[in-house]
Amino acid sequence: MTKSLLALASGAFILGAAEFVMMGILPQAAAATNVSIPVAGHYISAYAFGVCAGTLILVFGRRVPPRNLIVLFMAIALIGNLGSALSTGQGMLLAARFISGLPHGAFFGTATLIARTLAPRGKEARSVSMMVTGQTVANMLGVPAGTLLAEAVSWRCAFLLLAAWAAMTIALTVAWIPRVPPIKDAGIKGQFAFLKHPGPWFVIAGVFGGNTGLFCWWSYVSPWLQTVGGWPSALVPALMVLAGLGMVIGGIAGGRLTDRWVPGGTAAVSHAIGVAGLLLVFLTPGTRPITAALTFLVAFSMFFNSSPQQLLMVQAGAGGGELIAGAAVQVAYNFGNAMGSVIGGAALTASAMNYHTIGLAGAPFTAAAAILFAVFSHRYEHRRSALERLERVDV
Repeated sequence: MTKSLLALASGAFILGAAEFVMMGILPQAAAATNVSIPVAGHYISAYAFGVCAGTLILVFGRRVPPRNLIVLFMAIALIGNLGSALSTGQGMLLAARFISGLPHGAFFGTATLIARTLAPRGKEARSVSMMVTGQTVANMLGVPAGTLLAEAVSWRCAFLLLAAWAAMTIALTVAWIPRVPPIKDAGIKGQFAFLKHPGPWFVIAGVFGGNTGLFCWWSYVSPWLQTVGGWPSALVPALMVLAGLGMVIGGIAGGRLTDRWVPGGTAAVSHAIGVAGLLLVFLTPGTRPITAALTFLVAFSMFFNSSPQQLLMVQAGAGGGELIAGAAVQVAYNFGNAMGSVIGGAALTASAMNYHTIGLAGAPFTAAAAILFAVFSHRYEHRRSALERLERVDV
C-alpha cells in the first residue's frame, strides 16, 4: 500500500506542479510570449479547460484497469509539459497547457478510487490525503523550484523537469501499483446516474465557487507579493515554499479531521478560512509579514478541503460512476481556477492594477462555497453517529 500511494503521489506531484507552477513564473512566461500579465493568466485558464475536457477519457476508459489509466495519464502529461517547454509563442503555449491539463481530473478520480480501495477500513480519507500530498508537496517544493529555475536559467526548465518526472512515474506505476479491477460497467449513461441526486450538485457547486474565489488571488500571487508586499522577485520562490507548506499541512489536517468528523463539515470550515484570508488580502496594508502570513493561511485553506471533497464524490458515484464522480471534483476545481483567473484579471484591469482588489473579487465566491457545504452537512451529515459515518451515504 505504501509504495502504491508513493507512485500515486508522484503522479499527483506532476499534475500539481504543472497546474500551479505557472503562477510562480507568470511574469517570465508573459515576457517571453510578449503578452501582459492579465493576458498571461490565460495560460492558467488553458490548463483548467484541459482538465474539464479530459474527463471524457474516463467515459470511454471505464473498462480499462485503473493502473493502466494512470500510465496513460502520465504519458499525456509528459507530452503536454514537453510541449510547454518547447513553445515558441502564445498559441503554442496555450495548446500545450491545454494538453497538460487533460489527464488532471481523470487522474485524481482514478487515483482516489485506488487509494480508497487499498486503504484499511476507517482510514479512507487519510489514504486519499496521502495521495493528494503529492500535489501539495509540488506546491511546497516543485513550484518554488520552477520559480527559482525561471529566475536563474529559464522558465522552460520547469516544464522539462516535469516531463522527465512523468516518465519516471510511468515506471513507478507499473512496478508498484497492484492490479485493481475496473469499476462496475454501468454503461455511459449509468456513469452519470449520480447526478440525478441533489447532494453531488452541492459539492460540485461548492468546489467551483470556492476555487473561483481563491484563484482570483492565487493566479496572481507572484506579482501580488512583489507589488503589495514589496518582496523582491528573488525571494518569491521562498514564499512559494511557505505556501506549499500551508497546503501540505492543510491537506493532511483535512484528511485526519474528515476521518474523525464529517467531510461536508470539514469542507465548510476550509472555505470559511479561505474567505477570511481573501478579505484580509483586500483590507490589510501591504507589508512583508502580513503578505507572508496570508500566503500561508489562504494556501492552507486551499487543500484542507481536498480529501473530503474527493471522498464525497467517489462515494456518491458508487455503482459504476466512481471515476467520473471523482473527476467531477477536479473539473469543478479547475473550472473555478479558470474563472478565478479571468475574474481576478478583470479586477486588476478595472482597478488600474490594484492588487488588493483580487481579494475582494474572490471573497463572495468562496463565501458561497462555505454556505453550500454547511447546508450539505446539515442536510446529510448532522444526525449521523460515528459508526454510521463509516458507511456510504446516499447523497
